[in-house]
Amino acid sequence: MKYVGIHTQQVRNNRLSIMLLIMFPVILLFVVWLFIFLVSWLGGGYYDAEGNLVHSVDFDNVTATFLNAVPWVVGGVGIWFVIAYFSNTAMIRASTGARTLERRENPRVYNIVENLTMSCGMDMPKINVIDDPQLNAFASGIDRSSYTVTVTTGLLNLLDDAELEGVIAHELTHIRNHDTRLLITSIIFVGIISTVMSLVYNMFSNMLIFGGGSRGSRDKEEGGNGASVIVVMIVAIVCCAIALLFTTLTRFAISRKREFMADAGGAEMCGNPLALASALRKISGNPGLGKTGRDDVAQLFIVHPRMSLSGGGNFFSSMFSTHPDTEERIRLLEQF
Repeated sequence: MKYVGIHTQQVRNNRLSIMLLIMFPVILLFVVWLFIFLVSWLGGGYYDAEGNLVHSVDFDNVTATFLNAVPWVVGGVGIWFVIAYFSNTAMIRASTGARTLERRENPRVYNIVENLTMSCGMDMPKINVIDDPQLNAFASGIDRSSYTVTVTTGLLNLLDDAELEGVIAHELTHIRNHDTRLLITSIIFVGIISTVMSLVYNMFSNMLIFGGGSRGSRDKEEGGNGASVIVVMIVAIVCCAIALLFTTLTRFAISRKREFMADAGGAEMCGNPLALASALRKISGNPGLGKTGRDDVAQLFIVHPRMSLSGGGNFFSSMFSTHPDTEERIRLLEQF
């Protein structure tokens, strides 16, 4: 398995980061336009001579409404993105229960990280630990002040020094390649859309549960308005689902290759690809983090909790996975 040079990989990931920053807003704006179009199409129309409803769209009105909405959408998403981007470290720590690992608590880990960073001329990242018997590790951060390598206590207890060095080298390669910045960018955008979809769905569910109790003379007047609102909510859910699908597929297209590249870079950094392969085999026997149920954070892990040595599920689930098949990663490392 040939490893692409570090500078080449950094340039590629920087280019992908820029593409993501452009693509996700484009997808979001397209879905906003689609929502306005569908609402206008469903709400407009006329009855022909035979009494059939014929839908029609006033494209000038759709365009005007869309242009009025653009500043609000871009501004809201921009503020949301900036807040999430610069607070990602705190959010990841809160979702995983990670804490700072002190040198006196585990000098073994610090010695491994220091030796690896000095060998490749990179800055020493922060080191966090999660008190969890399951095995996993991940890198996070967007700049030198926030780059962090996080490991579980289960990983520290089960892996020998060579295997642990291979895992840490893998995570340090993610940092060197700017993978963490790229992934956090995609996680935030997917998170924005999934959150909006969740809010709309909850509003729709509450409306169906609590909005059906209209009584008295107001029933006929409110019935039409209620039906219109329900249609708008359904259109909003469909549009959010479309946006989530395309942004998630974009994320999948990026994630698999970065794991292969980090495996190759980690093997080159530690000089022992077989140790990293052995570590992946052990991690696959008990992957995951018991305190973390968020799939977006699990995307950062060296082995996704759903991936195992059995192949990670059927073809469909593997195709929609952020991680490549663990057996394939091990096979390539053993041929390195």
